[in-house]
Amino acid sequence: MPIDGLHLLADIPRYWAPKRPDKAATVFEGNIVTWADFDRLTSQVGNGIIEAGVKPQGRVGYLGKNSDLYFQLLFGAAKANAVMVGINWRLAPPEVEYIVNDAGIEVLFVEEEFFGVIGQVREHLAPVRLFVAMSGHGHGWEAYADWRDGQSDQDPRLPADPEDVCVQLYTSGTTGRPKGVQLSHRGFFVQRAADEMAGEWNSWNERDVIMIPMPVFHVGGTGWGFQGFYNGATQVILGQAEPGQIIDTIQEYRVTKVFVVPAVLQFMLQHEKAKTADFSHVRVVLYGASPIPEEVLVKALDTFKCPFVQLYGMTETSGSVTYLPPEVHVPGSTKLRSCGVPFHGVEIIIADGEGNPQPPGQVGEILIRSPAIMKGYWNLPEATAEAVKDGWYHSGDAGYMDEDGYIYVYDRVKDMIVSGGENIYPAEVESALFKHPAVADAAVIGVPSERWGEEVKAVVVREPDTHLTEQELIAFVRTQIAGYKTPKSVDFVETLPRNPSGKLLKKDLREAYWKDQARRVG
Repeated sequence: MPIDGLHLLADIPRYWAPKRPDKAATVFEGNIVTWADFDRLTSQVGNGIIEAGVKPQGRVGYLGKNSDLYFQLLFGAAKANAVMVGINWRLAPPEVEYIVNDAGIEVLFVEEEFFGVIGQVREHLAPVRLFVAMSGHGHGWEAYADWRDGQSDQDPRLPADPEDVCVQLYTSGTTGRPKGVQLSHRGFFVQRAADEMAGEWNSWNERDVIMIPMPVFHVGGTGWGFQGFYNGATQVILGQAEPGQIIDTIQEYRVTKVFVVPAVLQFMLQHEKAKTADFSHVRVVLYGASPIPEEVLVKALDTFKCPFVQLYGMTETSGSVTYLPPEVHVPGSTKLRSCGVPFHGVEIIIADGEGNPQPPGQVGEILIRSPAIMKGYWNLPEATAEAVKDGWYHSGDAGYMDEDGYIYVYDRVKDMIVSGGENIYPAEVESALFKHPAVADAAVIGVPSERWGEEVKAVVVREPDTHLTEQELIAFVRTQIAGYKTPKSVDFVETLPRNPSGKLLKKDLREAYWKDQARRVG
């Protein structure tokens, strides 16, 4: 059941600090912060944000890898009723510049590794009034520890409403620009209450230790972290999801709950350390972004000897909306290809192009209605109205529902590519491709990948009398956008398939690559 008195992110450290003062709230690279200290430090951060002139619902940003300091910022910002914007550290400088300016970030916290990125675009970051270096003294900025510790540790207790936005996460843009997804306190809290009703696998106790290996600029990192904080657990935070380090961390800190994408799980199982590791204290392994291949499941069940649960959701839904329960994780089960059943309080229908519900087995778009649906895309009312109609979020995923209510994702109505858990929109990649003078026409699609589920492929028409190579084009695109969005391969063709009105027929383009696949997305 929901915990009485918890309605805002800021309530969480206030609630657990007196109840579990000496228990570790966060662990990062050997540094342990107790719940009592976490409450105090987040109050200092909140006061620092207020002192910097950030008004309620103003934006603060973080550019860095996973760290305990990020969660101090997240909950500290909540105490100032500010909105936390996690920036994807894999982005190219122009992309970072766009997000900082689009969000209107007033205080930007930067990890040392990314001082150079900000250095390239700093003169264009008009909204930022204060830069804080998470370590060192980048460009003469104030160091985070000095800035934080110079503030009062009295809780500012600024008033806030559960409907206020607390987190803004950016998704790749369908029109070539990322969109800021506004998530409210209420969305996070109602989602956690729904999770608790899903079964014994999601019960919590005072001994629980979770690991956070997924990036915090994703809902899979921040959202999973929130669930642990909400339940008073210890959060062991990893800077990056390196398989050997994940295995070592699970053993060293006796982690009880793990969330990873299937690609990371597969890399863990392939690691030499997995053969002798002690996973006996792991109570459940959760995974998302794609189904688990049966051969990986068999090996995982034998290795971990604990329940497995698949989660399906997206940033716009504040995280998971369906779960595939442990009892279905049986080799040979046809339901292994599904993403499960809706959580309590979540409604899902399969709809045709007019929004009419489809019968079991009929493919249509997956529509979702839930109290956890985003408040909207930041400053994009038209995109918000297109995505959420009459309270139903149009996921862009095509799928069907079986007679038992299990949801199967079959294809995507939109063109989004999911590669290793990262969402990639072709429009962004195509925009970068067209900047090359030798590109006359281009299309970007996702193609099957054993390692990543899907990977990015560009299909390109060269300008006449040019001799552009695959390697040259990939290298060029890498200077424009993040490496993970860059095409892994390029096919050169004479023409691209289009209908009489000139619309690109991506479904036809993808067919050659997906025709032998049981599932049409990664």
